[in-house]
Amino acid sequence: MPHSQQIGLLLYPDCMPAGLLAFADLLHAANRRLGKRVFTTTRVGLATGPVACANGLTLEATHGLETADLDAVLVPGFWAESPAQVEQSLTVNHKLIAALARAGRKTPLWAYCTGVCLLAAGGALDGRAATVTWWLTDALVREHPAVTWRPEREHVADGGTVTASGVHGYLPIAQRLLEEQISPSVFNDVSRLMVLPRPLQPHEAFGSISPVQQPGKLVRAVHRWVEEQPAERITMPRLAAALKVSERTLARRVKAESGMSPAAYARRIKLYQVAERLTLTSATLGSIGAALGFSSESNLSRMFKQLTGLTPVQYRQRYSRQQF
Repeated sequence: MPHSQQIGLLLYPDCMPAGLLAFADLLHAANRRLGKRVFTTTRVGLATGPVACANGLTLEATHGLETADLDAVLVPGFWAESPAQVEQSLTVNHKLIAALARAGRKTPLWAYCTGVCLLAAGGALDGRAATVTWWLTDALVREHPAVTWRPEREHVADGGTVTASGVHGYLPIAQRLLEEQISPSVFNDVSRLMVLPRPLQPHEAFGSISPVQQPGKLVRAVHRWVEEQPAERITMPRLAAALKVSERTLARRVKAESGMSPAAYARRIKLYQVAERLTLTSATLGSIGAALGFSSESNLSRMFKQLTGLTPVQYRQRYSRQQF
């Protein structure tokens, strides 16, 4: 990297700063692992000076959000227990929301937990894909239809903007930063050193379905295309045309790289999306199926059990990541 990457840690009244401090610790550990300062963190605010954060903690913002020279800004969440409380906080922070929208035109914004709501409120996510903490999904889908919401995902990167769900959403953001800017091995070393929580293991049917785990560009392209299509509209002629290859070439290369036919691989991708929404949201199978383009709830349930050996209800009970 040509210079130390400067990451702004955003402070604002009543924000929950624990994730910011943990994120800074992760980058410090990465610098120590590399033997040089690759990342630098700076506390920024709407203005400089002390900021009264949550739980009685006051931290000093040393730079202004819109005047600091930053490579990215990490936006933490605030405490809220309902969409109504979120709306109250957004009203209070209207100046911050406007400043974030302006800053986002030149600086990548990374937000997690209810911090995502600050970006959405200012239009910074319009035209982009984003994720959000599961219990806010319905309200944000309704209030911000210009955003492509992906609540089944732990984090979503779209251009320079990154969003992540939950109060520990800084973790996947840090992981993505270290793996992309340095290497996966550095993140693994930091993870072991700091004993970071390990992600839940998925069902064996989905163990290697992530596009990151696919070595070939074609299969990754297949994955991206299939994810965005309604299930009932996925056909091999359309897929081949979208990827600009013949159906024969598509079949041969997908089989070689994934061990499955294109149809079987596409089906597994869509069912993985179903599985993720079962574990990350409280949505019914019917609404999940409709959102993903399945024409029949009964057929979806049958296909899901055929692949996993579990009904959707059983799968949710076993793998749910929601905390009530």
